[in-house]
Amino acid sequence: MILLIIAATLTYYDNIANISILKIISAILFLITLSIMVWLRISKPDDIWYNGRAVAESVKTRSWRWMMRADPYEIDNDTEARKHFINDLKTILIQNESLIGKIGLKASVEEPISDFMIKIRHLNRNERFEFYRINRITNQALWYSKKAKFNMRKAEIWFWVTVSLHSIAIILLLCNIQYVDIKFPIEVIAIGASSVLTWLQAKKHNELSSSYSLTAHEIVLLRAEIVSIESDSDLSEFIINCENAFSREPHSMVR
Repeated sequence: MILLIIAATLTYYDNIANISILKIISAILFLITLSIMVWLRISKPDDIWYNGRAVAESVKTRSWRWMMRADPYEIDNDTEARKHFINDLKTILIQNESLIGKIGLKASVEEPISDFMIKIRHLNRNERFEFYRINRITNQALWYSKKAKFNMRKAEIWFWVTVSLHSIAIILLLCNIQYVDIKFPIEVIAIGASSVLTWLQAKKHNELSSSYSLTAHEIVLLRAEIVSIESDSDLSEFIINCENAFSREPHSMVR
């Protein structure tokens, strides 16, 4: 979109000064934008990003369940729980083998289960519950709240940019009526305004702000729903409900 605006600006100045080099540069810029469109169509980097984030969330959810001894890792035998967790990670990796190939990640030398994860898993029930509330639920609530405010602020900024560009276009059109001999860059402003509208539709700041805000409120309600845990099964159920709430987030809208 930026290249299109630059190309339109060069075309405007070329129409005024009739400089051939500007025509060549504009043609090159339009060719580059066309190449970008073709590349986006073929490689689909947005799909790679969405799938990568889904994989990351799956691993994160599994890791928290394992640390909290929630289903399906509630067994006391650490060896069996470890094997189960590693097998689940292998399944996620196999199911997304093509994704790993595209992003080209190098194999990590770190252990999939860290000493810190083992330490948290060995805490008593109440300690695990408090750790989860502070480091998972509260952390997620703050993150979603921050993203809601961020997208609300971005939506407002781009709204006023759009209003400004449309206002400038209207003023230039009115001036063109009065001063017919002067060529105003109306086409450049129109392309800029349409680019901003396209950007807004792509980023979906308003929708994201509402989605993040709703998720943040749901998480706060989850945190206040239970203040104490009476048994390991209650903790497991609580963890599962929370993780399911996190996974309901519309990843297709995430930025």
